[in-house]
Amino acid sequence: MDKEGGSLSKKVEEFLQVFKKGEEFTHDLLQENEKLRYRLAQVEEVSKSSGRDDDFKSRTLEERINILEDENKSLLDRYRQVEEENKDFANRYIEVETENNNLANLYVASYQLHSTLDFTESLKIVLEIVMNLIGAEEFSIMMLDEKTNELSIVAQEGMGQETRQSIKMGSGIIGQVAKSGEAFYRDGDPTNLKGVDYTHPLVTIPLKIKEHVIGVIVMYKLLVQKTEFSNVDYELFSMLAGHAATALFSSKLYSQSERKLTTIQSFLDLLKEK
Repeated sequence: MDKEGGSLSKKVEEFLQVFKKGEEFTHDLLQENEKLRYRLAQVEEVSKSSGRDDDFKSRTLEERINILEDENKSLLDRYRQVEEENKDFANRYIEVETENNNLANLYVASYQLHSTLDFTESLKIVLEIVMNLIGAEEFSIMMLDEKTNELSIVAQEGMGQETRQSIKMGSGIIGQVAKSGEAFYRDGDPTNLKGVDYTHPLVTIPLKIKEHVIGVIVMYKLLVQKTEFSNVDYELFSMLAGHAATALFSSKLYSQSERKLTTIQSFLDLLKEK
């Protein structure tokens, strides 16, 4: 009996130990499970936080890209504006340079016109101005003979002998210009020619001293490289109307007086010899 009771007690004790170990294992398992759930919650929280950071970083990056794109667009607009300003400055520089050259040409032409009192030399200077500065190929200078009231060619360039007839004051375009004192400019393209029409010139400029017309400059054809009249051409026309007239009139009077003085001096020398 005692032997059987001891054996039963031993089995109960072994069972309790096994149960206790199972209880401890279950407790440890629950603790480990709790740890795992806590760790999982931490990972989820970190993941959520990381997601928010990524969203924030993404939004920040997009905003920065937009700002940079706006700045780039602003710089491009400013670059185009500066480029246009540079073009305007370059064009203005060319205009100023051209204007300076034109003024220099006008000054040289005016100086040359008044640099001599020789009538033949004055005619040559006027021819050079009309040909080289204005760009005329066929033209003539006609002076008025107040005794006959006719215009006659005193110098010409590129014209044939058949054009040397005199023109009555008031006759045709040239005679009307001499009578009215108003310049004539033919309408249309000055290079649109099917041959030269000597009755219908391109330009006729009156040579005037105050309101008195002493002759005309008549242009019939331009040089090949001359496609149109520029602003400086019209300035030259105005200058020729006054300065060329004065130069030609003064040199003509001087040449006439020189001839008269030479004639008088020859006559006096002849009297002295007698």
